[in-house]
Amino acid sequence: MKVVQFAHYGDPDVLQVQEVPDLAPGPNDVLIEVKATTVNRLDLFQRNGSRPVDTLPFIPGLEAAGSVLNDAKGFRAGERVLTTRALAARGGGGYASRIAVPASELVRIPEGVTFEQAAAAGLAASTAWGSLFDLGHLQKGERVLIWAGSSGVGSLAIQLAKQAGAWVATTAGSAQKAEALRKIGADQVINYREQDLGEMLQAVGGVNLVLELVGTTLPASIQACAPDGRIILVGNLGGQQTEVDTQAWRLKRVRVIGGGGSIHATIENEHHILQMIAAKTIAPLIADTLPIAQAADAHRKLAASDLQGKIVMVHS
Repeated sequence: MKVVQFAHYGDPDVLQVQEVPDLAPGPNDVLIEVKATTVNRLDLFQRNGSRPVDTLPFIPGLEAAGSVLNDAKGFRAGERVLTTRALAARGGGGYASRIAVPASELVRIPEGVTFEQAAAAGLAASTAWGSLFDLGHLQKGERVLIWAGSSGVGSLAIQLAKQAGAWVATTAGSAQKAEALRKIGADQVINYREQDLGEMLQAVGGVNLVLELVGTTLPASIQACAPDGRIILVGNLGGQQTEVDTQAWRLKRVRVIGGGGSIHATIENEHHILQMIAAKTIAPLIADTLPIAQAADAHRKLAASDLQGKIVMVHS
């Protein structure tokens, strides 16, 4: 079978297509022919060595959508499935033409949802769902701020929050991105390169919930909160260090809760999200679709941070 892997850390060119022996699935495994996977920030960090992996060579990839190859544990050959939790637990493996996954870690892809859409939803949708509802306890009529609205997590969180009856503000770095985010439901889009976030949100009464995907914008998130607001610290796209005004934090009684990752990638959440995509109530944004052999280009595109949605890689 074919895989894309790296044998040493470095720039995107260390990603190489290789032929490796076919998998021998275990007694509880389902063998899957992978049709689509995506690129996540963790893939880049693993490849460049800032998040070292246990062994080399290593196959990245945290989600995979494909077709079942063997009848096993309630699944039949030909069924279309998505897996995220198993690969997230392993730290990778999705950049492969075949994977073996325990049946308990699979969710069926409903009719009307493509492999590309399922893969693009994957962990991003589960992270958005878990951050908004499992951790954030978002309620109808509340106000929510979602940083990095054009990201995979951000764009799905906007749609999920609107479906829940929330008022949604988000951020974008260009007029083109801002217009795209309004089309998927954002009530207010703030161009962080031109506008003052805190002043604009305070003018509309502050927000009850913030999905903080940037990390270094935590001070602005606290400023944007209404009293007793909640901040879910989902990611740190902007860096891991920042300075916070603890007085404003204390006086507003703002709660900051760590989140993100695969903790909310439950089968139930994934099933519900895929059903929403099938019903066309939400849709993952796909920035680009590339052959898996162009994984190095996909990594470069993600590193450039000028995307609207996820990069999907497909097997021919």
